[in-house]
Order: sequence, then C-alpha cells, then structure tokens
Amino acid sequence: MEFKTGKTLLQLCKDNDLPISEAMLLREMEISQLGREEIFNKMSHSWDIMKNSARDALKGNLKSMGGLIGGEAVKLTGRRLSGEASACGQLVSKAISYAMGVLEVNSSMGLIVAAPTAGSSGVIPGTFLALQEEYRFTDEQMVMALFTAGAIGYLITFNATIAGAEGGCQAEVGSASAMAAAAVTELLGGSQEACLQAATSAISNLLGLVCDPIGGLVEAPCQQRNAIGVSNAMICAEIALSGIRNVVPFDEAVDVMYRVGKALPGELRETALGGMAAAPSACTLCGLCN
Repeated sequence: MEFKTGKTLLQLCKDNDLPISEAMLLREMEISQLGREEIFNKMSHSWDIMKNSARDALKGNLKSMGGLIGGEAVKLTGRRLSGEASACGQLVSKAISYAMGVLEVNSSMGLIVAAPTAGSSGVIPGTFLALQEEYRFTDEQMVMALFTAGAIGYLITFNATIAGAEGGCQAEVGSASAMAAAAVTELLGGSQEACLQAATSAISNLLGLVCDPIGGLVEAPCQQRNAIGVSNAMICAEIALSGIRNVVPFDEAVDVMYRVGKALPGELRETALGGMAAAPSACTLCGLCN
C-alpha cells in the first residue's frame, strides 16, 4: 500500500476503489504492523488535542512567551458574535479565530499538534473544527479527514520539505494549507483527483512565502499566516470541487516548492534576519541586536 508520489497514490486509489484517507490508513497499518483500531485511535487522540488547542485560546488569559501575541482569538470571536457585518463570512471568521488561537496556545507552551509543524499548527484545526461545527461532521469523519491530510503531508515531506529553515514558510503554512485543502475536498465529496488539485492550488498560492519570525519566535507574523493558510485551504477546496484544474500537476508543484525554497536567501528561512523580522519596529520589539 506504499506510495511516494501523488500519481502513484491516485493509481493506488483507483485500482483499489479507495478514498485517499483509507489508502493512508492502510499504509500506516502496513508500516507500523498495528491494527486498524489502534491506528485510528492514535489519530483520534491527535484530533482531540487539536480541538482542545483551538478552543483553549477562547478562554482568554493566554500570554505568549515573547509577548508578541495574545487575545486575538477572543477578539475575532467577539466580533463574529457581535452581529457586525463580516468581511469574510461566519465560517471563515470562525476558522481563522480557531487557527490563530492555536498559535496562542503554542506560544504560551500549551499542548498542540504540529501538523505539520508548530509554526503552522493552527491551519488544520482551524479549518477542520469550523467545518465540523458548520456541517455537523462526526468526529470519525474528521479523523478520517486527518488521514487524507496526512497523505499530502507525507508526500510533501518525502519529496520536498516542511521545514521553514529549509524551505521558508511556504513549506510550513503552505504545506499545512495543502493538507487541509485536500482533506476538506474529500470531506465535501470530492474525488481523489480533486483532492490533489486542491492541494496543488494551495501550494501554488503560497509559493515563495518567506519564514521571518520576529525575534526568532513562532508568534508574529506566524499567527496571521495561519489565518491565511485556513482561508487558502477553503478557497482551494471550493475551486477543486467546482471542477477547475491546475495546469501543473501535484508532484511537479511539490518539486517547484522545494526548488523555490532552496532559492530563498538564508535571511528568509527562519533566521529572523530578514523580512518582517528585520523591520525597524520588529527589531525594537526583539531587542536581541541592541
């Protein structure tokens, strides 16, 4: 049940009449030599942590280690519940509040799931939890969707990178957004090919995104980029579900992302020496160079 490219994954799914989620679950069973229930329960545990991390920030009183973020999820939720006109709609507003909240939990040393990294840990929980609440998906459906996301994350990790220090934020938030986009597409009834189309769009839309954490902390601008990752995932799922195709296939998009990441200057790959991290105001906040 092994696959190392998107093309191979699609063929495997076609030959065995499987959704991507099921193919990934069977792969995990084969590799780990564990039973289906045990593998599912391990993923279910991750889902529980994700839900808790998305909601914990709404309780307030979280203080990040660097003091750069805190309280954003509460503010977003307050505006959404106020009845004021929304610039992006209730679903997306809820999703970005959850996503940004996870970064608050992470930066205050709370428990999160690095999916695929701590810096991008809000994208999948934010997207998934908002959709679950909107469409009443069961926890079992959400756990299976995590296997879909996992398949995309595995392919990106195997063929490129998810590390900001190696590929910039496109490798972190971009990968998380691609994972979420594919999972949402399957959840809403899209084909296996549509899932990869959504992931391709997500990668393409965030191509070249730099990693420039202010003060070297996973706080700003990381938190708001998770909100972008959520929005991008939902947009790309909608595009794919509408039958719109990409000119470049998934495997080539992953390779392009890897090459673009390698081409980024070192200052723009998690060193906090360039980008927003090098802005005068950011340097003042950081104080490390003073």
